[in-house]
Amino acid sequence: MTYIPYLSTLVTFAFTVAVYIRYSRRGGAHLLLWAIGLLFYGLGTLSEVILSMTFNALVLKIWYLTGAMLTAAWLGAGTVHLLFRKGNAARTATWILAAVSVLAFVLIMTAPTLSASFDVTRPVSEQYKDLLTRSGLTIFLTIILNIYGTITLVGGAIYSAFLFWRKRILANRMFGNVLIAAGALSPAMGGTLLKAGYTDMLYVSEFIGAILMFIGFVMATSGKSETE
Repeated sequence: MTYIPYLSTLVTFAFTVAVYIRYSRRGGAHLLLWAIGLLFYGLGTLSEVILSMTFNALVLKIWYLTGAMLTAAWLGAGTVHLLFRKGNAARTATWILAAVSVLAFVLIMTAPTLSASFDVTRPVSEQYKDLLTRSGLTIFLTIILNIYGTITLVGGAIYSAFLFWRKRILANRMFGNVLIAAGALSPAMGGTLLKAGYTDMLYVSEFIGAILMFIGFVMATSGKSETE
């Protein structure tokens, strides 16, 4: 399974570039925030690649910070900006997320790490609890950030798909949003399998999630009638 993070990293960074190019051409805070979230996704999988070869405390911390804490929340923040364009609710939520992210960064970067027991032949997802000292606040923030990200990203994609289905228009965007929701749920399923002891499945779920979201994004943004 150690080759899968390589594939996930390539797909995710290609996805990040595609979203950022679209942002540079069309603008839109949602696209910029999605690009940031995808960058975090890619940094998480890239960290898995490095940790499959050697242990590095900083890389371990980047893996946990980006993959376990920030990715879903920042992707979800993009969806919030897409759905709530009027008023200041989306902007306020993003500033709060930014403040929480800074706090998470400080907590992770100052956390003690252990390297004596690290085994490069085993997935980091199987070992991180014994390597990275996490405070109660860190664990709490991890849970809150993931709940926020999952609800906003998956819920927003499903809601958008429902609107297109009800109006019977832009079928490509409807199916695209369904794939985005499925892709966003994939790493969450991987986390569940991780807790059940299937440690390698986290890598598989990350790769499947990146593929599904990328295809969904391409479908949702294709066609002459597509508007942001």
